[in-house]
Amino acid sequence: MKAKIVCVLLVCASLKTVAQEKDTPAKTVVKVITDKFPTTRILDVQYEQLGPSNFDSKLFGDRFEKGRIESHDRLKVAINVPFFASESKRFVLTSSLRYKYETYEFGDIYKVNTTVPFTREKEEIHFFAAAMSATYVSTFFRKPIVYNATATVDGNQENVQRVKGFVTANVVLKRTENTTITVGALVMLDPSSIIPLTPLFTYNHKFESSKWDVDFILPQRILFRRELLKNGRISLGTELNSESFYLNLNTQNLKGVYELNQLELKSGITYEYRFSPKIIGTFKGGINNVLSTRITEKGERTNRYVYDQKEDTQGYFRFGISYNPF
Repeated sequence: MKAKIVCVLLVCASLKTVAQEKDTPAKTVVKVITDKFPTTRILDVQYEQLGPSNFDSKLFGDRFEKGRIESHDRLKVAINVPFFASESKRFVLTSSLRYKYETYEFGDIYKVNTTVPFTREKEEIHFFAAAMSATYVSTFFRKPIVYNATATVDGNQENVQRVKGFVTANVVLKRTENTTITVGALVMLDPSSIIPLTPLFTYNHKFESSKWDVDFILPQRILFRRELLKNGRISLGTELNSESFYLNLNTQNLKGVYELNQLELKSGITYEYRFSPKIIGTFKGGINNVLSTRITEKGERTNRYVYDQKEDTQGYFRFGISYNPF
Protein backbone atom coordinates (compact mmCIF):
# COMPACT_ATOMS: atom_id res chain seq x y z
CA MET A 1 0.00 0.00 0.00
CA LYS A 2 3.04 2.31 0.01
CA ALA A 3 2.35 3.89 -3.39
CA LYS A 4 -1.34 4.28 -2.52
CA ILE A 5 -0.38 6.29 0.55
CA VAL A 6 1.84 8.47 -1.65
CA CYS A 7 -1.09 9.02 -4.02
CA VAL A 8 -3.25 10.38 -1.19
CA LEU A 9 -0.44 12.67 -0.10
CA LEU A 10 0.02 14.01 -3.59
CA VAL A 11 -3.62 14.96 -3.61
CA CYS A 12 -3.06 16.94 -0.42
CA ALA A 13 -0.63 19.08 -2.40
CA SER A 14 -3.28 20.18 -4.90
CA LEU A 15 -4.80 23.06 -2.92
CA LYS A 16 -6.65 24.56 -5.83
CA THR A 17 -8.83 26.88 -3.77
CA VAL A 18 -7.21 26.85 -0.35
CA ALA A 19 -7.10 30.66 -0.11
CA GLN A 20 -10.83 31.15 -0.64
CA GLU A 21 -12.42 33.06 2.21
CA LYS A 22 -15.84 31.43 2.07
CA ASP A 23 -14.49 28.12 3.45
CA THR A 24 -12.20 27.36 6.35
CA PRO A 25 -8.72 26.23 5.18
CA ALA A 26 -9.08 22.67 6.46
CA LYS A 27 -12.54 22.26 4.91
CA THR A 28 -11.22 23.49 1.55
CA VAL A 29 -8.36 20.97 1.68
CA VAL A 30 -10.80 18.16 2.38
CA LYS A 31 -12.93 19.20 -0.61
CA VAL A 32 -9.94 19.11 -2.97
CA ILE A 33 -8.70 15.75 -1.68
CA THR A 34 -12.07 13.99 -1.81
CA ASP A 35 -12.81 15.36 -5.28
CA LYS A 36 -9.64 13.77 -6.71
CA PHE A 37 -9.57 10.46 -4.80
CA PRO A 38 -12.78 8.57 -3.94
CA THR A 39 -10.90 6.43 -1.37
CA THR A 40 -10.51 9.53 0.84
CA ARG A 41 -14.27 10.13 1.12
CA ILE A 42 -16.33 9.24 4.19
CA LEU A 43 -17.33 5.91 2.60
CA ASP A 44 -16.12 4.37 -0.65
CA VAL A 45 -16.81 0.91 -2.09
CA GLN A 46 -15.10 -0.34 -5.28
CA TYR A 47 -15.25 -3.56 -7.28
CA GLU A 48 -12.60 -4.22 -9.93
CA GLN A 49 -12.25 -7.09 -12.40
CA LEU A 50 -9.11 -7.67 -14.46
CA GLY A 51 -9.04 -9.77 -17.61
CA PRO A 52 -7.06 -13.00 -18.20
CA SER A 53 -3.29 -12.67 -18.28
CA ASN A 54 -0.28 -14.93 -18.93
CA PHE A 55 2.59 -14.75 -16.44
CA ASP A 56 6.24 -15.80 -16.17
CA SER A 57 8.02 -15.92 -12.81
CA LYS A 58 11.40 -16.27 -11.13
CA LEU A 59 12.26 -17.50 -7.63
CA PHE A 60 15.55 -16.34 -6.11
CA GLY A 61 16.56 -15.15 -9.59
CA ASP A 62 15.98 -18.50 -11.34
CA ARG A 63 13.13 -19.32 -13.71
CA PHE A 64 10.31 -20.83 -11.71
CA GLU A 65 6.82 -21.05 -13.25
CA LYS A 66 4.79 -19.80 -16.19
CA GLY A 67 1.08 -20.03 -16.75
CA ARG A 68 -2.20 -18.15 -16.92
CA ILE A 69 -4.36 -16.18 -14.51
CA GLU A 70 -7.92 -16.71 -15.74
CA SER A 71 -9.66 -14.33 -13.31
CA HIS A 72 -8.53 -11.62 -10.90
CA ASP A 73 -11.05 -9.62 -8.83
CA ARG A 74 -10.75 -6.96 -6.12
CA LEU A 75 -13.31 -5.59 -3.65
CA LYS A 76 -12.27 -2.55 -1.61
CA VAL A 77 -14.01 -0.68 1.20
CA ALA A 78 -12.66 2.57 2.70
CA ILE A 79 -14.02 4.56 5.65
CA ASN A 80 -12.59 7.96 6.67
CA VAL A 81 -13.95 9.86 9.68
CA PRO A 82 -12.69 13.31 10.78
CA PHE A 83 -13.23 13.28 14.56
CA PHE A 84 -11.54 16.46 15.78
CA ALA A 85 -11.03 19.99 14.46
CA SER A 86 -9.46 22.93 16.22
CA GLU A 87 -11.41 26.12 16.83
CA SER A 88 -9.62 27.78 13.90
CA LYS A 89 -10.44 24.75 11.69
CA ARG A 90 -6.79 24.63 10.58
CA PHE A 91 -5.96 21.42 12.46
CA VAL A 92 -7.89 18.21 11.78
CA LEU A 93 -7.56 14.62 13.03
CA THR A 94 -8.95 11.80 10.86
CA SER A 95 -9.24 8.05 11.44
CA SER A 96 -9.39 5.63 8.50
CA LEU A 97 -10.17 1.97 7.92
CA ARG A 98 -9.42 -0.07 4.78
CA TYR A 99 -10.47 -3.56 3.75
CA LYS A 100 -9.57 -5.43 0.55
CA TYR A 101 -10.73 -8.84 -0.64
CA GLU A 102 -8.76 -10.14 -3.61
CA THR A 103 -9.23 -13.41 -5.54
CA TYR A 104 -7.22 -15.26 -8.20
CA GLU A 105 -8.34 -18.17 -10.39
CA PHE A 106 -5.69 -19.99 -12.44
CA GLY A 107 -5.51 -21.90 -15.69
CA ASP A 108 -2.66 -24.21 -16.69
CA ILE A 109 0.66 -23.64 -14.91
CA TYR A 110 4.01 -25.13 -15.91
CA LYS A 111 7.11 -25.62 -13.78
CA VAL A 112 10.43 -24.76 -15.40
CA ASN A 113 11.67 -27.44 -17.85
CA THR A 114 8.40 -29.43 -17.71
CA THR A 115 5.56 -29.85 -20.20
CA VAL A 116 3.01 -31.33 -17.79
CA PRO A 117 0.55 -28.65 -16.64
CA PHE A 118 -1.10 -28.31 -13.24
CA THR A 119 -3.36 -25.72 -11.66
CA ARG A 120 -4.00 -24.13 -8.27
CA GLU A 121 -7.13 -23.76 -6.24
CA LYS A 122 -8.78 -20.35 -6.08
CA GLU A 123 -6.70 -18.01 -3.91
CA GLU A 124 -8.50 -15.61 -1.57
CA ILE A 125 -6.66 -12.69 0.03
CA HIS A 126 -7.81 -10.44 2.88
CA PHE A 127 -6.06 -7.17 3.72
CA PHE A 128 -6.86 -4.76 6.57
CA ALA A 129 -5.43 -1.34 7.49
CA ALA A 130 -6.19 1.30 10.11
CA ALA A 131 -4.69 4.79 10.09
CA MET A 132 -4.62 7.99 12.13
CA SER A 133 -3.87 11.22 10.27
CA ALA A 134 -3.17 14.77 11.46
CA THR A 135 -3.43 17.69 9.00
CA TYR A 136 -2.49 21.32 9.65
CA VAL A 137 -3.06 24.21 7.23
CA SER A 138 -0.86 27.29 7.55
CA THR A 139 1.13 29.80 5.47
CA PHE A 140 4.78 29.84 4.38
CA PHE A 141 6.11 33.17 3.07
CA ARG A 142 2.44 34.13 2.51
CA LYS A 143 1.86 30.93 0.52
CA PRO A 144 -0.73 28.32 1.65
CA ILE A 145 0.95 25.19 3.01
CA VAL A 146 -0.40 21.88 4.32
CA TYR A 147 1.43 19.63 6.79
CA ASN A 148 0.36 16.03 7.28
CA ALA A 149 1.50 13.15 9.49
CA THR A 150 -0.03 9.66 9.28
CA ALA A 151 0.53 6.39 11.15
CA THR A 152 -0.82 3.11 9.70
CA VAL A 153 -1.21 -0.40 11.09
CA ASP A 154 -1.98 -3.16 8.55
CA GLY A 155 -2.21 -6.93 8.30
CA ASN A 156 -4.20 -9.89 7.04
CA GLN A 157 -6.66 -12.42 8.42
CA GLU A 158 -3.82 -14.13 10.28
CA ASN A 159 -2.47 -11.22 12.32
CA VAL A 160 -1.42 -7.58 12.50
CA GLN A 161 1.74 -7.40 10.42
CA ARG A 162 3.35 -3.95 10.20
CA VAL A 163 3.33 -0.35 11.46
CA LYS A 164 4.21 2.39 8.93
CA GLY A 165 4.14 6.15 8.80
CA PHE A 166 4.96 9.27 6.83
CA VAL A 167 5.09 13.08 7.09
CA THR A 168 4.64 15.55 4.26
CA ALA A 169 4.56 19.27 3.53
CA ASN A 170 3.06 20.88 0.40
CA VAL A 171 3.07 24.55 -0.59
CA VAL A 172 1.15 26.38 -3.34
CA LEU A 173 3.62 28.18 -5.63
CA LYS A 174 1.07 29.62 -8.04
CA ARG A 175 -2.69 29.90 -7.99
CA THR A 176 -4.66 31.81 -10.60
CA GLU A 177 -8.19 31.39 -11.90
CA ASN A 178 -7.02 28.75 -14.40
CA THR A 179 -3.70 27.38 -13.09
CA THR A 180 -2.42 25.90 -9.83
CA ILE A 181 1.15 24.69 -9.23
CA THR A 182 2.31 23.10 -5.98
CA VAL A 183 5.52 21.51 -4.69
CA GLY A 184 6.32 19.52 -1.58
CA ALA A 185 8.20 16.67 0.01
CA LEU A 186 7.31 13.30 1.50
CA VAL A 187 9.32 11.48 4.16
CA MET A 188 8.49 7.79 4.67
CA LEU A 189 8.87 6.44 8.23
CA ASP A 190 9.24 2.87 6.98
CA PRO A 191 12.51 0.87 7.05
CA SER A 192 11.42 -1.08 3.96
CA SER A 193 11.07 2.06 1.84
CA ILE A 194 13.54 2.21 -1.08
CA ILE A 195 13.22 6.00 -1.38
CA PRO A 196 12.65 7.54 2.09
CA LEU A 197 12.44 11.12 0.74
CA THR A 198 10.26 11.89 -2.30
CA PRO A 199 9.69 15.29 -3.97
CA LEU A 200 6.05 16.12 -4.81
CA PHE A 201 4.75 18.23 -7.70
CA THR A 202 1.26 18.96 -9.03
CA TYR A 203 -0.05 21.00 -11.94
CA ASN A 204 -3.69 21.78 -12.72
CA HIS A 205 -4.72 23.97 -15.65
CA LYS A 206 -8.12 24.83 -17.12
CA PHE A 207 -7.87 25.67 -20.82
CA GLU A 208 -9.16 29.04 -21.97
CA SER A 209 -12.65 29.03 -23.53
CA SER A 210 -12.90 25.27 -22.95
CA LYS A 211 -14.58 22.83 -20.58
CA TRP A 212 -11.38 20.73 -20.47
CA ASP A 213 -8.68 20.85 -17.81
CA VAL A 214 -5.46 18.88 -17.26
CA ASP A 215 -4.63 17.36 -13.86
CA PHE A 216 -1.00 16.26 -13.41
CA ILE A 217 0.35 14.76 -10.18
CA LEU A 218 3.95 13.56 -10.28
CA PRO A 219 4.41 10.60 -10.52
CA GLN A 220 0.88 9.31 -10.07
CA ARG A 221 -1.37 10.59 -12.86
CA ILE A 222 -2.05 12.71 -15.89
CA LEU A 223 -5.73 13.20 -16.72
CA PHE A 224 -7.69 15.36 -19.15
CA ARG A 225 -11.13 16.07 -17.68
CA ARG A 226 -14.37 17.83 -18.51
CA GLU A 227 -17.97 17.94 -17.37
CA LEU A 228 -20.30 15.61 -19.28
CA LEU A 229 -24.07 15.80 -18.90
CA LYS A 230 -25.61 17.73 -16.02
CA ASN A 231 -24.10 15.85 -13.07
CA GLY A 232 -21.23 13.96 -14.70
CA ARG A 233 -17.52 14.26 -15.38
CA ILE A 234 -15.36 12.30 -17.83
CA SER A 235 -11.58 11.81 -17.57
CA LEU A 236 -9.08 10.39 -20.08
CA GLY A 237 -5.52 9.51 -19.16
CA THR A 238 -3.11 7.32 -17.24
CA GLU A 239 -2.73 6.55 -13.53
CA LEU A 240 0.02 4.74 -11.62
CA ASN A 241 -1.30 2.53 -8.81
CA SER A 242 0.10 -0.04 -6.44
CA GLU A 243 -1.43 -3.02 -4.66
CA SER A 244 -0.01 -5.03 -1.78
CA PHE A 245 -1.00 -7.71 0.68
CA TYR A 246 0.56 -10.26 3.05
CA LEU A 247 1.09 -13.97 2.43
CA ASN A 248 1.59 -16.60 5.13
CA LEU A 249 3.67 -19.19 3.25
CA ASN A 250 4.81 -22.67 4.21
CA THR A 251 6.48 -24.17 1.13
CA GLN A 252 9.75 -25.93 0.48
CA ASN A 253 11.47 -22.64 -0.39
CA LEU A 254 9.45 -20.00 1.45
CA LYS A 255 8.39 -20.20 5.09
CA GLY A 256 6.97 -17.31 7.12
CA VAL A 257 5.18 -14.03 6.39
CA TYR A 258 5.87 -12.34 3.06
CA GLU A 259 4.62 -9.17 1.38
CA LEU A 260 3.51 -8.89 -2.25
CA ASN A 261 3.85 -5.49 -3.95
CA GLN A 262 2.44 -4.92 -7.43
CA LEU A 263 2.86 -1.77 -9.52
CA GLU A 264 0.23 -1.10 -12.20
CA LEU A 265 -0.18 1.51 -14.94
CA LYS A 266 -3.84 1.97 -15.87
CA SER A 267 -4.81 3.86 -19.03
CA GLY A 268 -8.35 4.52 -20.16
CA ILE A 269 -11.55 6.36 -19.34
CA THR A 270 -13.26 7.36 -16.09
CA TYR A 271 -16.83 8.57 -15.75
CA GLU A 272 -18.19 9.98 -12.49
CA TYR A 273 -21.85 10.73 -11.92
CA ARG A 274 -23.42 12.50 -8.95
CA PHE A 275 -26.72 10.76 -8.12
CA SER A 276 -27.34 13.24 -5.30
CA PRO A 277 -25.32 16.01 -3.62
CA LYS A 278 -23.60 13.36 -1.45
CA ILE A 279 -23.69 10.12 -3.50
CA ILE A 280 -21.20 9.68 -6.38
CA GLY A 281 -20.90 6.72 -8.74
CA THR A 282 -17.71 5.93 -10.68
CA PHE A 283 -16.90 3.74 -13.67
CA LYS A 284 -13.37 3.08 -14.92
CA GLY A 285 -12.25 0.95 -17.83
CA GLY A 286 -9.28 0.45 -20.09
CA ILE A 287 -5.89 -1.24 -20.25
CA ASN A 288 -3.84 -2.40 -17.26
CA ASN A 289 -0.06 -2.85 -17.56
CA VAL A 290 1.53 -4.67 -14.62
CA LEU A 291 4.96 -3.06 -14.34
CA SER A 292 6.23 -5.36 -11.59
CA THR A 293 5.03 -7.98 -9.11
CA ARG A 294 7.48 -8.83 -6.35
CA ILE A 295 7.38 -10.77 -3.11
CA THR A 296 9.69 -9.90 -0.24
CA GLU A 297 10.10 -11.05 3.32
CA LYS A 298 7.92 -8.91 5.59
CA GLY A 299 9.60 -5.55 6.19
CA GLU A 300 12.32 -5.99 3.56
CA ARG A 301 12.85 -3.44 0.80
CA THR A 302 11.25 -4.36 -2.50
CA ASN A 303 14.63 -4.44 -4.27
CA ARG A 304 15.51 -7.41 -2.05
CA TYR A 305 12.75 -9.57 -3.46
CA VAL A 306 12.67 -13.36 -3.46
CA TYR A 307 10.01 -13.73 -6.17
CA ASP A 308 9.51 -11.72 -9.36
CA GLN A 309 6.61 -12.06 -11.81
CA LYS A 310 5.91 -10.57 -15.24
CA GLU A 311 2.39 -10.38 -16.67
CA ASP A 312 0.89 -9.57 -20.05
CA THR A 313 -1.21 -6.46 -20.62
CA GLN A 314 -4.87 -7.00 -19.71
CA GLY A 315 -8.18 -5.19 -19.84
CA TYR A 316 -9.96 -4.03 -16.69
CA PHE A 317 -13.08 -2.31 -15.43
CA ARG A 318 -14.08 -0.90 -12.04
CA PHE A 319 -17.37 0.19 -10.50
CA GLY A 320 -17.56 2.34 -7.38
CA ILE A 321 -20.00 4.16 -5.16
CA SER A 322 -19.06 6.69 -2.50
CA TYR A 323 -20.59 9.00 0.07
CA ASN A 324 -19.08 12.48 0.24
CA PRO A 325 -20.80 15.13 2.42
CA PHE A 326 -18.33 17.85 1.24
